[in-house]
Amino acid sequence: MPELVPMPKLGFDMAEGTLVRKVKQPGQDVKKGDVLAEIETDKATVEVESPATGVVKGWLVEEGQAVPVGQLMAVIGAPDEQVDLDSLRKATPGEAGAAAAQAPAEQPATPAEPPATPAATATTAAKRDNHGDGAAPAPKATAAPSAPVAASGPAAPSASPAAPTPAPSPAPTGATAPVSPIARKMAAEAGIDLGQISGTGPGGRITKKDIEAFQQQPATARAAPAPQTPPTPAVAVPTGEDQIVPLTRMRQAIARRMSESNQSIPQFYINSEIDMAAAMELRKQLNELLPDDAKLSVNDLIIKAAALALREFPNLNASFAGDKVVRKAHINIGNAVALEAGLLTVVVRDAEQKSLAQIAAEMKAMVARVRSGKVQGADIEGSTFSISNLGKFDVEHFVAIINPPEAAILATGTVRPVPVVKDGAVVAGLRLMATLSADHRVSDGAEAAQFMQSVKHKLEQPFRLVL
Repeated sequence: MPELVPMPKLGFDMAEGTLVRKVKQPGQDVKKGDVLAEIETDKATVEVESPATGVVKGWLVEEGQAVPVGQLMAVIGAPDEQVDLDSLRKATPGEAGAAAAQAPAEQPATPAEPPATPAATATTAAKRDNHGDGAAPAPKATAAPSAPVAASGPAAPSASPAAPTPAPSPAPTGATAPVSPIARKMAAEAGIDLGQISGTGPGGRITKKDIEAFQQQPATARAAPAPQTPPTPAVAVPTGEDQIVPLTRMRQAIARRMSESNQSIPQFYINSEIDMAAAMELRKQLNELLPDDAKLSVNDLIIKAAALALREFPNLNASFAGDKVVRKAHINIGNAVALEAGLLTVVVRDAEQKSLAQIAAEMKAMVARVRSGKVQGADIEGSTFSISNLGKFDVEHFVAIINPPEAAILATGTVRPVPVVKDGAVVAGLRLMATLSADHRVSDGAEAAQFMQSVKHKLEQPFRLVL
C-alpha cells in the first residue's frame, strides 16, 4: 500500500503551510529520512522528511500553494505500484487511505496507466509555467490556496483590495513584499536588493525560486529598476510621515499567540537570584577539555538544571485542558532563538536524560539550521516548557510571556559580577537573575517557588548537572 504524505502539523496552532519546493520529483527514488520537500509555516521554512523508502509516485499540490494541515501533498510507493492520483486529489484526508488501498484493484490490468505519472508531471509544469492558479481546471486545486491568502489578516493592507477575477495582479516589491525566511537570507548573503524582485509566491511573496531566478539574470538586467517602481529610496527617510511595515507571517503568529497568552492565561511570576560562581568555574573546566565547536554555554547549564527540576515538579511540565491538567510524559525544553523576523523556539527533547555535551551539540546544530533556513520539523515542535535567555544582550532581568499551551516559561538574564556579602565581608560575586512565569490555573506560588529553589540549588551545586 502506498505511503501518503500529508501537510504536517508543526505546532499546536498551525492551520496550514505553503509548499515552497519539491525536493524530490515524481519518479525519483527516496529513502526514509530523506528531505522530501520544503514547507513554509508561520514560523520558518521547514524541511519535511520522507516517512518511507520507495519512489515518489506523484505530488497532489503545487509549489507556492497553501495547504491545510492534514491535506495530502505526495504519495510514495513501490516502483511497480499503481496509484490513482486523481482519486487521491479528490479524496478528503479521511478517505485518502481507502482510496490509496483501492487504487491497485481499480486498475489491475491497465498497462497504459503507468505513464500517468509523467503526464501528471507535464500538466503540473504547464500550470506552473503559466502561473494559472486561478485558471486551473480543478476547482478544489484553486480554492484551497485562495482562501488562506484572502484571510491573511494583517498582511492585507500591503496589497491592493482583493480582486474578484482570478487574473494575477502585479506583485508587491521591496519593503511591501512578504519574503520567505530562506529567500531573505539568500538575498542578504548575495547583497541583493529585494526591491528589484517581484515575488511569484502567494500574495506576491518572494521565494527562494525568485532569488535564484534573479541571480541567473545578466548583470545589466539585475541593475535595472523593478517595473513601475518610482525613483525614490527603498528605505523610508525621515520625512515626517509614518512608515507602514506589513507583518510577516512569523510576526503575525507571534502577535496571535502572545495576545492569546496574555488574555487567556492568568500568569504570575517568581523571581530568584542565583549564585553562578561554581557553575561558571565548572563550565570553564569542562570547556578546557572540549574542542571549540563543542564548548558549553551558560544556557546549556540552565536547560539541564530546569529539566531536572521539572522531573520533581511535573505540574510545571504540563498544560491546562479545561477540566483537567495534562502532565507531559517527556520533558522537552524549548529555547527561544532570535531571528530578524522574530522568534523561533527550538526544542531539546528529553533534556533531563541528556548530558551537558549532548545538549550543547543539539542546540548548536538546531540554531545553525534555523540561521540557514534548513529547519527540521522535530527542531521546533513538541516543547513542554520554554526558556528565554537574553543574557548575551546584557539584560539583567525581564519577564517572559508563557508560550501556549505550556504552563510555564523561565526568563534568564546576564551572569554579572556584583558585590556580595560573604562571611561578613563584601566580596566579588557572580549572579544570575531568573524569573518564572507560571499559569495559575495549573500551579500556585508555593510550588513555583519550590521549583525555582530546585533550579537554584542545581546551578549553585553544578556537579548535580553532570552526575
